Amino acid sequence: MRGLMADPRRRALLGRALSLAAAVAPFGVAFGVMCTQARLSPLIAVGFSTLVFTGSAQLAAVSVLGGGGTVAAAVIAGLLLNLRCLAFGVLMAPVFPRSWTRRALASQLMIDESTAVATSTDNPDLRWFGYLAGGIGVFVSWNVSTLAGAVLVPGTGTLVEDLGIDATIPAAFLALLWPRLSDPLQRWVALGGAAIALALVPVLPPGLPIIAAGLAVPVALRVTRRFSQQQPRTQP
Repeated sequence: MRGLMADPRRRALLGRALSLAAAVAPFGVAFGVMCTQARLSPLIAVGFSTLVFTGSAQLAAVSVLGGGGTVAAAVIAGLLLNLRCLAFGVLMAPVFPRSWTRRALASQLMIDESTAVATSTDNPDLRWFGYLAGGIGVFVSWNVSTLAGAVLVPGTGTLVEDLGIDATIPAAFLALLWPRLSDPLQRWVALGGAAIALALVPVLPPGLPIIAAGLAVPVALRVTRRFSQQQPRTQP
């Protein structure tokens, strides 16, 4: 283990993974509290976090159930939010193991945080390490904090907002995104995706604006390639 962590690049990825694991803990507590308010037992709450492990989709589903919605409505809300994982799978497929069993196990960690840590490097081996570090770190943090919220802090549904820590996850993702904005193409993708999402928030259900923001990727690629083709070539 000491030799494995001798590489400063691995240490940097592990640091990012641990920072995200710490950032999601308050939301895991909030999820546990929401489960209690929706009259779900602590066992069901932890089972939800262990087997489903989708963060925002879990919060959306429990919100629907807590508000008197049907199970079907809760499932649909979760599915809409998790459609973004299809794009994550495309990004991570090249570094996933070939064994279908190992792929199935690793896909349980396919979340925003694990993908964010993994894609912060272009090295395939380091990308796989970052994916596992981010996924396992958040998995442990999310489940422990879910149990804490369900058992230790019942009746505090506004805990995250009251303490002013509801901006921790966006801030953590911004820290991961910021270094990538040095690339002009990725700046255009970020700006285009943000514009699409903001424009669609008032008219689409939660989750769909984020999915639609992915349209900025092919548009930015096409514009960039067309621009580069139009540039005059310098003769040697």
